[in-house]
Amino acid sequence: MLHGANGALYGLSDDGVPGDAVLAPLKITGISQKPEGGAQHPNGDALTVARSFFRNGGDINVLLQDVYAQWPYEDLGIDDHLARVGTIVEEISARPDRDRFVYVPFNEPDQIWYHLDAADPAEYEANRDRFLRDWRTVYRRIRAIHPDARIAGPNEAAYHARLLSDFLAFARREDVLPQVMTWHELDSSSLRDFQAHYDEYRSIERESGLPPLTVNIDEYANRRDLSVPGQLVQWVAMFERNKVYAHQAYWDAAGNLSGNVVRVNIPNGGWWFFRWYAGLTGDTVRVTPPEPHTVDTLQGLASLDTGRRQAQVLLGGSTGDADVVVQNVSPALFGRTVVATVAEAAWSGYEGPHAAPRVLARTKVRVAGDGSVTVPLRGLRRMSAYRIVLTPAGRGTPDPARVPWSASYEAQDAAVTGGRIRTHGTVGDANGYAASGSRNVESLDSPTSKVDFTVTVPADGIYDLAILYGNQSGGPATQRLSVDGGDPVVVTYPSTQNWAHGGRKDVRVELRAGTRVLTLAKGEAEVALDRVDLTARTGAPSAVYEATLADVGGEPSYDYSSSAGAGTGALVLGGGDRAVFDVYAPRDGYFTLVTRASAEVELALHGETVTAAPGTPLRLFLAAGNNRVTATAGRAELRSLEVSGDGSDTGVLAFGAATAVLSGRARLVTCAHAPGGHRVTGLGGAPAGTARFTVDAPRPGRHLLVVHYAHDDRRDNGHAYNTDIVSRTADITVGGGAPLRATFKNTWSPDDFWTLAVPVDLAEGTNTVTFGNANGPAPDIARIDLGRIVG
Repeated sequence: MLHGANGALYGLSDDGVPGDAVLAPLKITGISQKPEGGAQHPNGDALTVARSFFRNGGDINVLLQDVYAQWPYEDLGIDDHLARVGTIVEEISARPDRDRFVYVPFNEPDQIWYHLDAADPAEYEANRDRFLRDWRTVYRRIRAIHPDARIAGPNEAAYHARLLSDFLAFARREDVLPQVMTWHELDSSSLRDFQAHYDEYRSIERESGLPPLTVNIDEYANRRDLSVPGQLVQWVAMFERNKVYAHQAYWDAAGNLSGNVVRVNIPNGGWWFFRWYAGLTGDTVRVTPPEPHTVDTLQGLASLDTGRRQAQVLLGGSTGDADVVVQNVSPALFGRTVVATVAEAAWSGYEGPHAAPRVLARTKVRVAGDGSVTVPLRGLRRMSAYRIVLTPAGRGTPDPARVPWSASYEAQDAAVTGGRIRTHGTVGDANGYAASGSRNVESLDSPTSKVDFTVTVPADGIYDLAILYGNQSGGPATQRLSVDGGDPVVVTYPSTQNWAHGGRKDVRVELRAGTRVLTLAKGEAEVALDRVDLTARTGAPSAVYEATLADVGGEPSYDYSSSAGAGTGALVLGGGDRAVFDVYAPRDGYFTLVTRASAEVELALHGETVTAAPGTPLRLFLAAGNNRVTATAGRAELRSLEVSGDGSDTGVLAFGAATAVLSGRARLVTCAHAPGGHRVTGLGGAPAGTARFTVDAPRPGRHLLVVHYAHDDRRDNGHAYNTDIVSRTADITVGGGAPLRATFKNTWSPDDFWTLAVPVDLAEGTNTVTFGNANGPAPDIARIDLGRIVG
């Protein structure tokens, strides 16, 4: 496994955006960012984001032309560019981690500055010769300052065999060959054509007498692909198959891993697909799809880890049914019977949270006489990705997957009053936004606008209603939800980047069995609707995280002697071994964690460690989104970590804005959308505004400080398609301790309040928590919560 296709262009915007808890699990091999202080965008500076990325990932491509302000870049001549390049390289080469940066001298030269895509041969040759001279000049300047520098190029906007042939011949002759070959694949047709591009490129290399260079497709995919597991698997499969690196494109805002992270720390469906990709271990094996090199069809990739005795398959991209046939299942590794576990990562919207992927099936399967195992998949959804895991079967019967009743209803298929159905994200409109069924309902802006969904449910009871929506109204918007024309309840929708860059809102409804009409009618402001999902509630939400599929450190062993229960086997931990679970929480609060193990294990979370006895519930405070829980033991067979609960706030210390002591320019203002009805604004800046909260902690120890904040800083750079939002920072001081700097991402409007969780240590009794920022404005704060991690 290379894991090379998980990179992102401007995937990070700041130190801490996205957070470490969503970066570390993906094992990202590379990102592309702008030079420090570059004018192309307000954030995404390579040296700034290196602080968090190098804790969690691989290398950083530095796009040297992104030092310029305009798009396309202003052409001030090669001498101007050369001077800027020198300054950038001098700064990077002075760092001890300089070898983790890759310089990209030019970006899309086939379209910008040089027009290397010219159809006229004479024009092409003149432009080519100028580009090659400039490439040589810039290459030599970089190497003069940083002799061991890695340089990438030519970095075209699309694959051009003509240019690459000329470029490689020139670069070899002049000794200016890049260490990394780069070009972009930015059209749906790339899913059809990339293999031919790659094969032709390798042929050109051989004809040029060159050994194979590392290839990085450092921009790939369109808006319709990003965040969509069923689309992403098609791209990743072809890149991993060819062992090339690849970075997802940057079409909207920085700091969300190209659409795969919600807010700062929350996974969506795309994130879970990449988490699965990072979890493929061992070697790749050949995958034969029904329609190779065909756009929007069932594609996949697979791995075999002989040490762990696991085979995994990731697939998706089509609807209907499919039989997945795994051949050459070794009896020495797997025996004559295997356990096949199937899970689904669905599309939850660009800004829609996605809980841990649901297990759809877990069954024992007999290996056929020809050494194959057939796993039937029924009712595939085009936007979803699926994971199949095969492990040896032991004694006992695996717990069957308990899949609650669920059904989906498209807004465009419902009865629409006072709205407009719009098509998005088709193959012909590849850079349109993804939408379920390729359509949504917009312009629900008249007093009588509504969408009536006719649904049929199997039984009386409480149902979870997930609404995929968009809100570009400039603040929180509402709709009135009613059942069969009954009394409505108000549903409040946080802002999203725009109408189509949608999120997900979860509410509960009580329904009687049979056919019902759910109505979403206009409330305050406007909301676009894409789809609703109804799921029967079966008790408190819970998830089982299998130890045999956790991230591991050290040299644990895998024991499949028992298949009983929810896990497929046990991870045997000894001294120095660890298992790291990625635990999802729908909100900040207390959850119940239970270990299924043969002995006590130590659980580490947010800097706190607690002993977990087998089967004994622990009440732990989790942050909204992903939480990395590390298990260690002197000796224990660990089968799973079970998590349940809704995020209780019992025992959480809460302090509203009105309780803070303010200084400087800070002031208290009323705000209808703020938790508690007030916000502190004017924090930071000059004169320095501060807010000091006095906290009485009944017990000492590590707590999570949850800050409810809002701000909408932006810089309109006139960019054609990127949304240039800006983060704010705050210095948080607990008592007399050293300040902690936290980064607060833009919340899309000044009236949308998000949360950011920061671990802090409190003494027993009276503590002070002070917010300020001597270097600029801090976000507005409505409330702080403090929960002791071990409740």
